[in-house]
Amino acid sequence: MKLLIGLGNPGKNYENTRHNIGFQVIDELAKRWQAPAFQQKFNGQFTTVHTVEGKVILLKPMTYMNLSGESVRPLVDYFEVNDEEIVVLYDDLDLPAGKIRLRQKGSAGGHNGMKSLIAHLGTTEFNRIRIGVDRPTGGMKVADYVLSPFSKDEQPLIEDAIQKSADACEEWTTKKQPFIEVMNKFNG
Repeated sequence: MKLLIGLGNPGKNYENTRHNIGFQVIDELAKRWQAPAFQQKFNGQFTTVHTVEGKVILLKPMTYMNLSGESVRPLVDYFEVNDEEIVVLYDDLDLPAGKIRLRQKGSAGGHNGMKSLIAHLGTTEFNRIRIGVDRPTGGMKVADYVLSPFSKDEQPLIEDAIQKSADACEEWTTKKQPFIEVMNKFNG
């Protein structure tokens, strides 16, 4: 069983913001795989997709970003998901808009959603796909920036990043590629 977690914030006013890029990838995968409707449980929305290779759970925590681990931990416990069977998708200020970077482990890097996940899972040893949203310019506060929508110029880059992130998830789940191989392919 594999678990794909997209980080974001619940609510219409956050839907197309930089902080919700993880939700957008999960929605893209649900669309591609014609997933059943999302259920409300574990302080989140999740659905399970059955592939030839096994079950894949798609999760969008509804706890707000800085409490994401409160949704993930109970689901991980309930379905007995191993840490190495997890991929977390989230926004990254340190990457240019539209760039993706896959990693097998690492620190939170200042990301509050990742801090919460690490605290609740008790490990940094899980796969992740960081999606670049760039840094704010002109003195804009980081909090305001990540809760703002992408500019018109950024939109094609972000759409491409969503597609590539979903492609990487498909390589790992439905083609059973080891995450290190998926990393090598998509970090290229």
